[in-house]
Amino acid sequence: MEFGIWSLELSPKMRPLVSILIPAYNAESTLATTIESALAQTWPEKEIIIVDDGSKDGTLEVANRFLSRGVIVHSQPNQGAAAARNKAFSLSKGQYIQWLDSDDLLSPDKIALQMAALGGKASVRTLLSSGWAYFIYRPHTARFIATPLWADLSPAEWLFRKLDLNLHMQTATWLVSRDLLQAAGPWDTRLLGDDDGEYFCRVLLASDGVRFVPGAKVFYRRSLGNLSFIGRSDRKMEMQFVSMKMHIDYLRSLEDSPRVRAACIKYLERYLLYFYPERTDIFEDARRLAISLGGDLQPPALPWKYNWIQKLFGWDLGKRAWVFLPRFRESFVRGWDKLLFSLESRKAPTTSTSQSSLLSSAA
Repeated sequence: MEFGIWSLELSPKMRPLVSILIPAYNAESTLATTIESALAQTWPEKEIIIVDDGSKDGTLEVANRFLSRGVIVHSQPNQGAAAARNKAFSLSKGQYIQWLDSDDLLSPDKIALQMAALGGKASVRTLLSSGWAYFIYRPHTARFIATPLWADLSPAEWLFRKLDLNLHMQTATWLVSRDLLQAAGPWDTRLLGDDDGEYFCRVLLASDGVRFVPGAKVFYRRSLGNLSFIGRSDRKMEMQFVSMKMHIDYLRSLEDSPRVRAACIKYLERYLLYFYPERTDIFEDARRLAISLGGDLQPPALPWKYNWIQKLFGWDLGKRAWVFLPRFRESFVRGWDKLLFSLESRKAPTTSTSQSSLLSSAA
């Protein structure tokens, strides 16, 4: 396979080193397959760094099994995902950085295809992205469905589409030069959720644009323990609103047009139910911000599936149903998928080679 001016036939000295950085916390059950997907990358000039963020299970033991294969492992007291990523970056030497969460997977040629897209001609401020799809236990079930963010875009257009259409790109889709990350600054350790969204806003602002690379793929594992789950946590609500205000400021620093202000109002409106009615102070702050943007916000209503619960039993029970019933449903889906995964594994035990084939062929 040809990879442009930075082909695999070139000498190692002429190929940039890519650092694959994996923060890990209580990831004993998934970390090994994640590391295998990193080791399977066809781009040969790579280093893999794992930062165990004070896990309470066997995560560190799993990571240490890969020391003999050149993987670098660092352990630290629990400080949160953002701090673990900052530590991993400080330990890295690569000219390009691949972020990878401890339960996600990369297709074998993900990095090679993105490096090829640079062609030796693009600026180090070019931000590379790729396609991604959800899976639970079986990566071959992932379905890659393009969104309006799967395109070559300016920073302003990318952020506008994200806020206006309620879209995002998964963390591992990005391949970023070291120069660009240093210009963007470190991960914000204050944020309890959406820290990746805020972080890549700053990366975008420091970039000269996004280049989307067809064929490069990320497999994003759906997890009930997702850090972005807000639930009824006051602290997470507060930090979510902080992140939202930063998103709006970042976009308006690039473009402050009527379409952008309208998109920002839609963005605020979309999240109101996460704060209301528990945090009317955040709702009022959001409303004042919307008014400054030329709009207004009204108290949100629960979706019709839960609205009847609110009418019969009050806001508290209605909101609890809206927050937790989808998670119960997701638990059932996960259990079913785990059963199918177990049955498939008995028929054909998974190896690193067969996993690489699956990730290459999944579409």
